[in-house]
Amino acid sequence: MSDEADLNAKHNAKMAKIQAARAKIMAERQIEKGLLIVHTGTGKGKTTAALGMVCRAIGHGQKVAVIQFVKGALKTGEKVVFDAFPDSVEFKPMGEGFTWDTQDRARDIAVAREAWETVKARIADPEIDMVVCDELNIVLRYDYLPVDEVLEAITARADGKHVIVTGRNAPQALIDAADLVTEMTMVKHPFRSGVKAQAGIEF
Repeated sequence: MSDEADLNAKHNAKMAKIQAARAKIMAERQIEKGLLIVHTGTGKGKTTAALGMVCRAIGHGQKVAVIQFVKGALKTGEKVVFDAFPDSVEFKPMGEGFTWDTQDRARDIAVAREAWETVKARIADPEIDMVVCDELNIVLRYDYLPVDEVLEAITARADGKHVIVTGRNAPQALIDAADLVTEMTMVKHPFRSGVKAQAGIEF
């Protein structure tokens, strides 16, 4: 047997073992449930990852509500896309910009409360399969909403309902309650080199 044929045979045998091990693992995973998913960290991509899941949900015929807590002052490409699927996605930017832009704490709290009441209604709606709470972590960081109240509503959701929460500085209590937590870590960002936010990349 040639060296190349020997290498291929060893590779095939190794892959067969990995395939068998993976098949065993997959066969043992039988639980299907609604997940609490948290995307946090300083890196870019938290909302982008959540909206990717929205695309998947659309493809599976599921209904989704996306409630944005901070965003809303800026027209985004994703809103244009999801507005084209009104039977599948409710996309509601309910923020008025970042707190350092609004500079009105009382107004920020009132806006956050309005968005949260909308989220609670969608979580309670049996027709909706997934609820995205975009930038909710920012609201929680500034104590605009009580973490305990948020957790109570999310953990009381129907068994099959997914809830996705995005934003930096996720509170530890939310992380502890979550089924899936991803922390985005910034390695390099063009903003640091003077590149402005661009359509199709940031919004």
